[in-house]
This record gives sequence, structure tokens and C-alpha cells, in this order.
Amino acid sequence: MRAILTILTLTALSTGAGFAADAKAGQVAYNTSCKSCHGADGTPNPAMAKALKVEIKDLKSPEVQSRSDADLKKVITDGQGKMHAIASITPAAADNVVAYVRTLKK
Repeated sequence: MRAILTILTLTALSTGAGFAADAKAGQVAYNTSCKSCHGADGTPNPAMAKALKVEIKDLKSPEVQSRSDADLKKVITDGQGKMHAIASITPAAADNVVAYVRTLKK
């Protein structure tokens, strides 16, 4: 019985690893849907900020990087302030975008 539980646990752990967010896929989605406002490297596009009359956060900043993954995903999927929800990004893709944003950390 112990051997069966061990095998099931190892199988579950190895299967779960396949569900980890993919930063490379997140970069593709980011470049398609986020880059025009947030810049290629997470630095806000000043022209877009001016046109929208809003302060766009630097995604590399400690302020953004200190937010939880769930918080960042919620902003992507639900929007916040003047930023509307990004309809072209599915919840799974949002996980990938969050993983990519984490790679921008200063």
C-alpha cells in the first residue's frame, strides 16, 4: 500500500510540473497584447501614457514585482483603473504573461 501511495504521489508531482507557467509563451502573448503600452522590456510607453492620461507602472519596479501572481493575473484578466481587461488573453495565457513579467524584475 505504501508503494502505491508513493507512486501516486510521485506521479501527481511530476504531472503538476507540466502545468507550470511558461515565460516564453508569456512573452509572445505580452508582445502581442501588452507591449504597446508597457514597452518591450516593461518600461512604460510615455506616448501611450500621455494619450491615455494615465500613469503606466514600470513592470520591473519593486511596486509591481511585489504584487502576488494572483494579483497580477487579476489585473490582466479583469483590468484595473483605466486599463481594461485584455480579452485576447485567456486565463492560462495570463499565467504565462505573469511568468514573463517576473523575468523583467530589476
